[in-house]
Amino acid sequence: MSRSAAEIVREYGPFEGVENVGGVSYDGQHVWFASGDRLNAFDPASGKTVRSIDVAADAGTAFDGQHLFQLAADRIQKIDPKTGRVLATIPAPGGGRDSGLTWAEGTLWVGQYRDRKIYQIDPQTGAILRTIESNRFVTGVTWIDGELWHATWEGDESDLRRIDSRTGEVLERLEMPRGVGVSGLESNGGDLFFCGGGRSGKVRAVRRPTRRIKARGTPA
Repeated sequence: MSRSAAEIVREYGPFEGVENVGGVSYDGQHVWFASGDRLNAFDPASGKTVRSIDVAADAGTAFDGQHLFQLAADRIQKIDPKTGRVLATIPAPGGGRDSGLTWAEGTLWVGQYRDRKIYQIDPQTGAILRTIESNRFVTGVTWIDGELWHATWEGDESDLRRIDSRTGEVLERLEMPRGVGVSGLESNGGDLFFCGGGRSGKVRAVRRPTRRIKARGTPA
């Protein structure tokens, strides 16, 4: 396993009216983040908020290329980002103990904070397809170039971990500065991770290790 200090390249926020940043997602143009009673989108180039959707948004956020998915208590909402309308809901696997959320391989992946697990679930029914165990509290989860990453946050310590999606073995760790937590995680599809900052009210951009990237963003 390799270990290195996380390189924070930019901080966004704090955002007006936002006391806590939960889940984070990226639609290819804007970064979305959950803040309790709404979903917010900002431009990562300027840092300016471009829109908000009034919807319960407690924890993880995901984007499938067309729809947003948002954890809210014991359910996952499927949301039309154009209208803000909730189109469908499915049960969340943790029954309200869920944390991170991401989309990959046509399915949703859900982090379980205190249960220290990641579930792959059917986005239509919520049925659990796979369970991966961690040895740390799991917050955000994301996939990039066939790699599964998740964030951890315990006390004043937080890091980003690349893990084996079959065994849960930790392959790489990016350690955040002490006292800087990660509440949500999403890749930009290239060389950055967007990290929710919990009660700091911030979103941070962290460099994905360049030694893991070859030409056109394929895994090294």
